[in-house]
Amino acid sequence: MKILVTVKEVATVEDEFEIEGTEIADQYLGADLNEWDDYAVEEAVQLQEAGIADEVVTVTIGPEDCEQTIRQALAKGADRAIRVWDDALEGVDLLDVEAKTEILRGVVEEEDPDLVLSGVQSGDDSWGATGVSLAEDLGFEWAAVVNHLEHDLEDGIASVRRELEGGVEELTDVELPAVLTIQTGINEPRYASLRGIRQAQRKELDVQSLADVGVDEGVVDSDLELTDMYEPESESDVTVWEGSAEETAGELGDLLRDKGVAP
Repeated sequence: MKILVTVKEVATVEDEFEIEGTEIADQYLGADLNEWDDYAVEEAVQLQEAGIADEVVTVTIGPEDCEQTIRQALAKGADRAIRVWDDALEGVDLLDVEAKTEILRGVVEEEDPDLVLSGVQSGDDSWGATGVSLAEDLGFEWAAVVNHLEHDLEDGIASVRRELEGGVEELTDVELPAVLTIQTGINEPRYASLRGIRQAQRKELDVQSLADVGVDEGVVDSDLELTDMYEPESESDVTVWEGSAEETAGELGDLLRDKGVAP
């Protein structure tokens, strides 16, 4: 059984930052493996350790600069990685879901995995449609926001528990091949050991172009355009009082009456 995990390097931002045009200034940015993808990688590695999966492969869409970040997945147990990049992707502000779907579909068709795992969403733009869009495009069954997966996968069936709105959970069976989008909390992602980090540098990381995955360069054309970026103004102020509870209780009461919360 082969598992393909989609991973992404996301930008991290310091508490204090400045915006230049439609971007946050580079000096305030860091990079890390997308949090939700980290849980997906851990779930795949656990399936391999349980003897269910024979191979775990990761795939990302990103430039060479992201390789050190995505090698975290290799250090945590993935067997090999695929990075898709192309000159046509340089300078693209927003790679929309349709483009990501077409690119990932090309990789899935070549790799022919039994199970595709992706994070529920990305931590930078918070989009959460790629996994489900990929499943629909492939004709695979899918389950979104999965917070528990039975590891036996008997008879080619994935038994999952998934979050719904209002605190409701759904138990369902999904026939393989399938795409599951993984929620945080499904497991406890491991730290990469020093040995794993060293091994990751020797594991295969295959770089492929759009042509290699059978996708035309026109896929990067999008109707989406980033027009503005700004830090929203706070809609409320915070009042802080210093002193003991007895000293500040009256001031709190006055404030609540002023706001119409207390009589």
